[in-house]
Amino acid sequence: MTYANARASRTYSTMATTTGVEAASPHRLIQMLLEGALDKIARAKGFMERGDVPARGHNITRAIDIIEGLRVSVDTTVKHPLTDNLISLYDYMGRRLLQANLESSTAMLDEVSGLLREIKEAWDAIPANLQRDTAGA
Repeated sequence: MTYANARASRTYSTMATTTGVEAASPHRLIQMLLEGALDKIARAKGFMERGDVPARGHNITRAIDIIEGLRVSVDTTVKHPLTDNLISLYDYMGRRLLQANLESSTAMLDEVSGLLREIKEAWDAIPANLQRDTAGA
């Protein structure tokens, strides 16, 4: 692929992502964040296994940033034990990712991926009629 083709491909990808985000419902945005965090962790694991420390660190940092975005998006005006538990879980995942990076631990990456998958499965299971009603939750 030539430089011009690669640049055009990146530009198209960026535009498609931006358009997807702008058109997404709040419920879909959370799904996208969860997918993004899972993707960054999977990439970090691959780089970890290949010994590419800078790329591993970059992807783990991005995953931590996404999880922090998820944490701050939790509606704290809802007084429910789940709210505090979810915030604590996001904090825990961020700490585990940092530790995974420091210790080069694929097991810790797998642990966080498993937790994120559980949250994503629950989020994905919300019926469409409730997605609109709970979009800010």
